[in-house]
Amino acid sequence: MKLTKLYKDRSSGGNGCPTVYLGETGELVIQGSIVDSATFAELENVLPGEGAVRISADVVAAAMEQYHSRHSEGR
Repeated sequence: MKLTKLYKDRSSGGNGCPTVYLGETGELVIQGSIVDSATFAELENVLPGEGAVRISADVVAAAMEQYHSRHSEGR
């Protein structure tokens, strides 16, 4: 799947995470630190192959601002 970077946490340094990408399918892909096993155990209905990462709400909000900005152009 081809990805387009929407937003990377500015405080993460040069190449780190968390980062939010938009896939060509319209789905979001999140790069972040993997949650610990105790946190993972709190998730509901986890299917084989699924995982979870931590990401701040501010990064999600900024990524969504970028998403809406890019998708409202040309309307």
